[in-house]
Amino acid sequence: MGPTIPADEPRAIDTHAHQPTSEFLHDAGGQMMKDAADRFGADLETDTYENMIEQYHEAGVGRAVLLGWDAETNTGNPPVPNDYVAEVRDEYSDFFIGFGSVDPLKDDCVEEATRCVEDLDLSGFKFQQIAQGFDPSAPEHEELWATIEDLDVPVVFHGGNSTLGACSPGGRGLKIKYGNPMLIDDVAANYPDLQILIAHPAYPWEKEQLAICQQKGNVYMDLSGWMPKYIDDQVLHYAKTLLSEKVMFGTDYPMLEPGRWLEQFAELGFDEELQRRILWENAEEFLEL
Repeated sequence: MGPTIPADEPRAIDTHAHQPTSEFLHDAGGQMMKDAADRFGADLETDTYENMIEQYHEAGVGRAVLLGWDAETNTGNPPVPNDYVAEVRDEYSDFFIGFGSVDPLKDDCVEEATRCVEDLDLSGFKFQQIAQGFDPSAPEHEELWATIEDLDVPVVFHGGNSTLGACSPGGRGLKIKYGNPMLIDDVAANYPDLQILIAHPAYPWEKEQLAICQQKGNVYMDLSGWMPKYIDDQVLHYAKTLLSEKVMFGTDYPMLEPGRWLEQFAELGFDEELQRRILWENAEEFLEL
């Protein structure tokens, strides 16, 4: 069975894509990214944005959210600069939607968040709590969430375990407890106007994440980071029923390729209306496209 969306109708929106260049794969990723690649048989070969976009269009994907990355304090690795994300977005404005990243452990994180929106015109923010080493429910981050809520842009939080640092001694010091979506529930409750997308099916906390998405009107989730055939059956059941308007398509590119992901998704038995919701309609509403 071929991709769900035909190549001549690139409507799908990938809510979770990273740079295929050294800025993310080598500089920001560092040794922890190499650990993940070695463990799961992937490679860290870089590519161009032109090839990336061509690959997406061939798969029937029309837009992608390009995510920033700043985990410098916790990992020592340089960030993917927000200015760089904005430059790539500007160069390929018909395809990319730019999301910035701020390191919550840096003293200027609130000011940088404001600059991302007001000066760089980025459309939202990405947080990877395990790599960044922080608890989003901790009081010291309240000013950051209040600021982003006032800026009226959405945020992506990481949900579940992370393959970064896989099987290395001590996991490179990364702590997977920060990926528990229950920590995001506190943020959603305290900042009801903050639109939150939890990335990935949140293994091993799938049920907690489903409960949060069901109970909090401002919390959504995507299916990125997992090939569809490996996604938990209960997650797929909720995507077809109670959460059909709150689940979105995502890949985690370049770790997962859009064409292969969509081919597997087409085999899961979602009817045409559900496919439209998950592949682009829910994202269009969330991102206000």
